[in-house]
Amino acid sequence: MPALWARLRIAARRIRRDAVTLWLACQDARTPWRVRLLAALVVAYALSPIDLVPDFIPVLGYLDELLLLPGLIWLVLRLMPLPLLHACRARARAWCAAHGQPVSRWGAVGVVGVWALLGWALWRGWG
Repeated sequence: MPALWARLRIAARRIRRDAVTLWLACQDARTPWRVRLLAALVVAYALSPIDLVPDFIPVLGYLDELLLLPGLIWLVLRLMPLPLLHACRARARAWCAAHGQPVSRWGAVGVVGVWALLGWALWRGWG
C-alpha cells in the first residue's frame, strides 16, 4: 500500500509540473496556435482552485482529476513539438522548485462562469 501512495504522489507532482509546462508553452512563440489555445484551456482548468465537478459528489467529483485532466494534459503534450516540450519541461521544473504550487485565478473565474451559466439555463428552463 505505501508503494501505491508513493506512485500516486509522483503522478500528482508530474501532472502539476506538466500543467506548468503547458502554461509556459502558451507563452512561447514557437507553440502552434491550436496547441496554444488547447493548452490555455487545460491550464486554466488544471490550475483552477475550483473544480467543474465538485469533489464532494460521489465518484464523479474525482473523475476529472483521475481521467479527464491527465488525458487532456497528455493530449496537449503529444501535440507539442518535441524540442519545445523539452525546453518547457526544464523551465517548469525550475519554476516549480522556486515557486511551489501554482494557482490560476482565471481558471476559477471560468469554472464559476460555467456553473453560473448552467444555473441560469436551468432557471430559465423552469421559469
